[in-house]
Amino acid sequence: MKKLKLVMVGNGMAGVRTLEELLKIAPDLYDITVFGAEPHPNYNRIMLSPVLAGEQTLDEIILNDWAWYTDHHIALHTGFTVNEVDRVRRVVSASNSAGDLVTAEYDRLILATGSNPFILPVPGKDLAGVLAYRDIADTQAMIDAAATYQHAVVIGGGLLGLEAANGLMKRGMTVSVVHVGNTLMERQLDDVAGRMLQQTLQERGMNFLLNAQTQELVGGADGRVTAVKFKDGRTVPADLVVMTVGVRPNTALAEKMRLHVNRGIVVSDTLQTITDARIYAVGECAAHRGVAYGLVAPLFEQGKVLANHLAEMGIDRYQGSQTSTKLKVTGIDLFSAGDFQGDEHTEEIVMSDPMTGMYKKLVIKDNKLVGACLYGDTVDGSWYFELLREGRAVEEIRDQLMFGPSSAD
Repeated sequence: MKKLKLVMVGNGMAGVRTLEELLKIAPDLYDITVFGAEPHPNYNRIMLSPVLAGEQTLDEIILNDWAWYTDHHIALHTGFTVNEVDRVRRVVSASNSAGDLVTAEYDRLILATGSNPFILPVPGKDLAGVLAYRDIADTQAMIDAAATYQHAVVIGGGLLGLEAANGLMKRGMTVSVVHVGNTLMERQLDDVAGRMLQQTLQERGMNFLLNAQTQELVGGADGRVTAVKFKDGRTVPADLVVMTVGVRPNTALAEKMRLHVNRGIVVSDTLQTITDARIYAVGECAAHRGVAYGLVAPLFEQGKVLANHLAEMGIDRYQGSQTSTKLKVTGIDLFSAGDFQGDEHTEEIVMSDPMTGMYKKLVIKDNKLVGACLYGDTVDGSWYFELLREGRAVEEIRDQLMFGPSSAD
């Protein structure tokens, strides 16, 4: 029986997880071809921060080495960017920096193009020494800069920005974190936890400029960045500027293919694009029910559903994901889930001990836990997430909620 041809554009975590799931349940159904723009096999992008900090090597964060592709008879083209997809002839065309061309026919096509870092549109953004923080090349450029230069400015006080700042500090640089908001990581933490995090990081030597809007990146005669200038007149020296101000779904190829795009490549519950049933999208580039997910867990859930559909079992549907965030920012444990901010229609149970650096806030509505924010002690996070996800009534255990599942038995 002649195998179907499956082509995947993108060689990142969501796409390769899809292939792993597919190979478990239908190992002989497809001839598989993968195009990856980076010159590496699949690696754990989440672990770039420990590489930057010198705690791990690039080899240690590889998830699927070259042999894995060979063993599974996958044709892998690294360093190739897909320029065109002919949806009528069902042919993918790609090229590399040397001008080599590769084409591949498909019966099914997966777009796993991920996302692109957002670069602030300010004067000086194209100077040498101005980087995003997205891949191995960015990480290596930061490591190289830290060996030569002293002053780093990280623009963006979210998780990625703080991890970048921590890694550069460990490499010996003086680091200032610039954030447009009042508190750090406002998407994952409330104001109290955000301020506790800032205080802890300041004690470790990290500098912060909050409520700061970047006006211009100033360059020297050699074309390298020398300072960051803000709208309020402040200026800080910078030999290296790292922008971590968010990402955008990478939909350029999909738009060129005339697929429907709205905050991502619009997909159905089977991860099929709504424009072309032979084409699927998975991961950060996909928009499902109006949401483009950036956390790993939802993307792996998508991959499992897509694999099921590609295997022609067709029994699974992706319903969307309820997400929680359990993080370790430079050795500090954080957890948040649901509506952890609360409003006038919710109640809050709060425990705070600044001396030990512990903070817990539980948000309740209609006798159900709807949100949680934990700082310093996250051991009960998975239990709170289970209560939240299942929508269980907590009225009978309310007085014990703050003390974890063992107290609520």
